[in-house]
Amino acid sequence: MTENIFAILESRVAASERPFLTDGAGAVVTYGALLRGARQYAQALTSLGAQPGDRIAVQTDKTVHSILLFFGTLAAGCVYLPLNTAYTAHEVKYFLEDAGPAILVCSAESLPELEPIAARAGVRRVMTLDSGDIGTIVDLAAGQEASFAAVARSADDLAAILYTSGTTGLSKGAMLSHGNLLSNALTLIDAWRISSDDCLLHALPIYHTHGLFVGAGTMALAGASMIYLPRFDAPEILRRLPAATMFMGVPTFYSRLLAQPGFDGTLVSNIRVFISGSAPLSAQTHRDFQSRTGHAILERYGLTETNMNTSNPYDGERRPGAVGMPLADVALRIADPATGAALAPGETGSIEIRGPNVFLGYWRNREKTAAAFRADGFFITGDLGRIDEDEYLWIVGREKDLVITGGFNVYPAEVETELDAIGGVAESAVIGIPHPDFGEKVVAVVVRREAETLTASDVIDVLSKRLARFKVPKQVFFVAALPRNTMGKVQKNILRETYRRAFPQDAGGARAEG
Repeated sequence: MTENIFAILESRVAASERPFLTDGAGAVVTYGALLRGARQYAQALTSLGAQPGDRIAVQTDKTVHSILLFFGTLAAGCVYLPLNTAYTAHEVKYFLEDAGPAILVCSAESLPELEPIAARAGVRRVMTLDSGDIGTIVDLAAGQEASFAAVARSADDLAAILYTSGTTGLSKGAMLSHGNLLSNALTLIDAWRISSDDCLLHALPIYHTHGLFVGAGTMALAGASMIYLPRFDAPEILRRLPAATMFMGVPTFYSRLLAQPGFDGTLVSNIRVFISGSAPLSAQTHRDFQSRTGHAILERYGLTETNMNTSNPYDGERRPGAVGMPLADVALRIADPATGAALAPGETGSIEIRGPNVFLGYWRNREKTAAAFRADGFFITGDLGRIDEDEYLWIVGREKDLVITGGFNVYPAEVETELDAIGGVAESAVIGIPHPDFGEKVVAVVVRREAETLTASDVIDVLSKRLARFKVPKQVFFVAALPRNTMGKVQKNILRETYRRAFPQDAGGARAEG
């Protein structure tokens, strides 16, 4: 039996006329239309010469046809390669040269710039797809028969390549198989009680694990429906929430909803579960949201390389700041970063994962792949965490974000938790920058709440009463906003570079900057 996800989707939902999605303009796409459209796209790709295993690179806006193209790529046995719409032509050049796709689908606006780059990279065809679901690939698919039979694939055959964010060095292509994606989707359907009665308010981008696999893919395999919006727009979200039963978002979605007048428990009375991921959700946002709506946000933990690893319980306590327990079939341990030896509960170390959700490795990069796995098959996530007495996982930061000052380890998340609890602090980020005496010094970058007059001295005074002296920031800087990537993760590499350049090898004392 084939393990092609599209073939499995066909067997689960058939050609039903139940709604799969309703777009922002109110147009409804049924499951029957989804299957027919995907088959047409599979036939279109084949007509362009695509063979099973070929990569199909896609840099387009989020539209109905972009999701049909995704499922059509899987049906054709090809490998879906989504690219962030914010990437410049220079950045796209790297991905095309590294992944070697057979076909690139992009916007008509970017075509003049990308077409010659694609040609030099060996891409055989460049097609277009734009908002409004117009473009050369749309026209080609519209003329195809909808009788395409899904190409047989095994669990270990590639379904997608997603490039990591590349905050250190060049981005790496994480190879995700049909088995990886299917196992995780079925696990989430069970863990979050997703059924055909559910409707997800979908406002995430679909070039990332969160919106594409956890959102659209999981809902499709559950036979559920989606309100499919092109982007997050807080007033529009408020208008659509009463018709949904589920909402998935990054933490900034939730903080922006809390800032909206009229956002309260009555508005979300039909929502069954709010889910957060892709970046840490502050405990304060969790508490504020629950106080306002009566809903405890369900925070989970995933990675590009693994999809979802842990989740707070659907039934049970959802602890602010924790990311829950391992999902079914996922093994998780906290290990010594240097040796891989398992650590005792309560100790902080490397988070390591093993299970059917874990990717096959990095595309054409055996060295990085080998370095990412222990001999017993555990994937080294690069995240640091601890497991408490009730088996909840707490993430304390990225290993590369660890600050070592005067020989002491400072975990940024611990300091950020205390910072965010200070009245007047909207959000914060803690980094280390070079120091001639301590090696590194702890620096806090803080966003004030609106109309607050909090000073750096105020912050240091509060933290000095809550934290050991070596954990207290030597400097505090206030900014209007923290730099974030498109999935809401704070880009600490940018902060480190900004303040390293501003204060090279600054001997600084415990002074504060406003």
